[in-house]
Amino acid sequence: MSYSRGPQSPFDAKAVQMSDLSPWRIFDRVWTAGMGYPADQLDITPGATPMLTLKSTAMMLVSYYTIVLGGRELMRSRPAFKLNDLFLIHNFYLTVISGALLVLFVEQLGPTIWKHGVFFAICGDGGWTGPLVTLYYLNYLTKYLELLDTVFLVLKKKPLTFLHCYHHGATAFLCYTQLIGRTPVSWVPITLNLTVHVVMYWYYFQAARGIRIWWKEWITRLQIAQFVIDLGFVYYATYNYYINKYIPSLPHVGTCGGEEFAAFTGCATLSSYLVLFISFYAATYKKASTKDKRSTLAMSTSIPSDAVHELERKKMPTMMETSETAVDALHCAEGLMKAAGTSIVSTTHDLHLMGGGK
Repeated sequence: MSYSRGPQSPFDAKAVQMSDLSPWRIFDRVWTAGMGYPADQLDITPGATPMLTLKSTAMMLVSYYTIVLGGRELMRSRPAFKLNDLFLIHNFYLTVISGALLVLFVEQLGPTIWKHGVFFAICGDGGWTGPLVTLYYLNYLTKYLELLDTVFLVLKKKPLTFLHCYHHGATAFLCYTQLIGRTPVSWVPITLNLTVHVVMYWYYFQAARGIRIWWKEWITRLQIAQFVIDLGFVYYATYNYYINKYIPSLPHVGTCGGEEFAAFTGCATLSSYLVLFISFYAATYKKASTKDKRSTLAMSTSIPSDAVHELERKKMPTMMETSETAVDALHCAEGLMKAAGTSIVSTTHDLHLMGGGK
């Protein structure tokens, strides 16, 4: 005997309508209309999709550093460009793109982690699905858009730091290696990085509008926290991979997906980020804090700031000591001034009174 399902309930129909409005469904329809195939069927075989060969990636990064270093030299004898409107647009669309990708990642990862746990998501198939691969690829492409950050700095004649130039180029290469290496743990650094970028690019967008925001220092703190969490997950996944493959007798949870070169690149790059960002924070904000304290003391005492440090180490004379010194100076000067017919006895008497007399 067979049974028909019967008419769909209003609740089921509403659920279907809501699922059609999910961020991934909307994105998939847009992707399919533009690319001609579903968003979860992207082929990341090197050469099959743009920017997925070592040659193309290397060419982009060499071009980036050539433009940046060459542009800095060209701008030495030229006035800085304003570019405020373009800079505002640049930061706004990176804020939107980062936020949209973050929402799509959360939609894909939430159910997987809830049903199968974190280990399955960072080491098993849960971290390497069709939809996630497409999101990994799109995140990788955004790293080339972010290289424009440096171009703006060059054209506006702003200082270029090693951290900035290294971080931008290395991150693009890192994302390439993780795609080719098929590492399921990739979503951890990516989602944390997207979270930071939503905050960071929104800050720069507001700054371009002329709005002063007090929490710039917290962006660097957030980045440092990001790298600490990244390294915890990445080292854990790498440990399980190597132990399971080479020393299975040692304690471990299981194997982890991905290639060895990708694991090594991820650990090395993220470790260098943590060291460099901590050094940048100490050099920028701790030094600035000390300088502000000295400037405040200088302003309150009307003493030049370069003398404050010296004054902090010396004992300041009391009023009585100052008065007594002045009296001695006046006694010495009185003899010189008598020739001019000037008397300062009354002034000396007043200072005796202020100092309590001798």
